Amino acid sequence: MTHPDSTAEPTLRIRSYRPDDQATVLRLYDVGLLAGQIRVNDTGADLDHVEEAYFDSERHHFWVAEVEGKVAGMIGVNADEEHTAEVRRLRVEPGFAHPTEVASRLLATAVEHCREHGFLKVRLDTSFEKDAAVGLFEHVGFHHTRTKTVKGKELLEFYFDLYRDPHTEDE
Repeated sequence: MTHPDSTAEPTLRIRSYRPDDQATVLRLYDVGLLAGQIRVNDTGADLDHVEEAYFDSERHHFWVAEVEGKVAGMIGVNADEEHTAEVRRLRVEPGFAHPTEVASRLLATAVEHCREHGFLKVRLDTSFEKDAAVGLFEHVGFHHTRTKTVKGKELLEFYFDLYRDPHTEDE
């Protein structure tokens, strides 16, 4: 006999990072590396010091996606420029049942945070050329702006203009 709630979807919750998430965040970073390689100029030092890197200003933040009490993904927002935020460290637990939903909710949370804190643009880049990831970024409202080669690997750059409605732009 199955439990009547056995078909219920697990609850996905996006919440702020807590220090007890540290080990999971570092593991998600490691498993998300492209072919086990660290990108040029990316030491991952921000993840060794999440609180200092992402909670030093109200405009910066770091979240985790939690499903049934377990961290299923992560994302951060930081900025070196006054009007442009950068989405960083988007990762979803490998093998998770609904990775696109987790990534989409994390991205939406980050973009809304940027909007609420007065940013005009949001930037993200990725080394992954997976169609699903690119499709997700574009569905959320990001536009692929350029591809550049860094140390033999392609880096795809995306922007989201917060002052435009991405769903009416092409009409």
